[in-house]
Amino acid sequence: MAESADPPPLLLSFGHEELVIRQRYEVASIVNDILIAFWFVLGSVFFFYESLTTAGTWFFLIGSIELMIRPVLRLSRRVHLRRVRTGSPGETAQDF
Repeated sequence: MAESADPPPLLLSFGHEELVIRQRYEVASIVNDILIAFWFVLGSVFFFYESLTTAGTWFFLIGSIELMIRPVLRLSRRVHLRRVRTGSPGETAQDF
């Protein structure tokens, strides 16, 4: 019985600038997601107290604005990477 040889691993070469750009945008995206959760949790807790309802509404508004920042970060990253290199592959599911 012949043993099947596994195909060699796929190796991709990225430039140093691209890796730095990807890492920076990934960190910005993670921080943004944490802030979104923070604002909505804080707003939800504030809604338990009548005197804090207005402040809770403001926290929900801030969280909603943070949700709008999310696609802006992705678009900015994509444009930035396009400027650094030409002929680049598109975003992958592992990017965010």
